[in-house]
Amino acid sequence: MSVHAKSFDDTQIDPRALRDVMGHFATGVTVVTTVGDDGVPVGLTANSFASVSLDPPLVVWSIGLNAPSLGAFRQHPSFAINIMCEESKELALNFARPSNNKFANVSWKPGFDGVPVLDDAAVVIQCSTEMRFPGGDHEMYLGRVMEFHRTDKKPLLFHKGAFTKLGASI
Repeated sequence: MSVHAKSFDDTQIDPRALRDVMGHFATGVTVVTTVGDDGVPVGLTANSFASVSLDPPLVVWSIGLNAPSLGAFRQHPSFAINIMCEESKELALNFARPSNNKFANVSWKPGFDGVPVLDDAAVVIQCSTEMRFPGGDHEMYLGRVMEFHRTDKKPLLFHKGAFTKLGASI
C-alpha cells in the first residue's frame, strides 16, 4: 500500500501519520549524556543525531521541550553522543524510560568536561555546545566535537518503531 500526502498547510498534517512516515528512515540509536545539578549524570535515548560539518567538526541533535533533562543540557556547556551497539538495546531502553536514576547499574566514566561516557557504546563523540536553537516542539543542539572514540562494535539501529541491526552490504 502506498500512502501519499500533499499539503502546504501544516495544520492538515496528522502527527501520528507523519511519525509513521519518518519511521521509514532508519537511524542509529544514541544515548546523549551531560552533567546535571550537583554533578549528577544525566542522559536520554535519542535518534535525532547527525554530522553537520568536518571543518569545523560539528554535530547536531535535538531534545523534546518536555524532556525532564532539558534543564541539565541547557545548563552544562558540554554533552556526549554515545552511539549504541547491537548488544546495548537494554541500555538504550533504560535511558528512554522515565527514572530518577538512569545511571544505576550502568558502567560509565567521566569524559570531556565531566560528561558521562558509557562503557558499552560503539562510538562516543564528546562535544562542547556551540549553539542551541528552537525546532518546533524540540530544542536543537549544535556541538563542536572535542574528542571521540570508536570501537568495531556493530551499531544498534531503529526502523519503523523497532530496534534492528545492520544487514548485508549491497
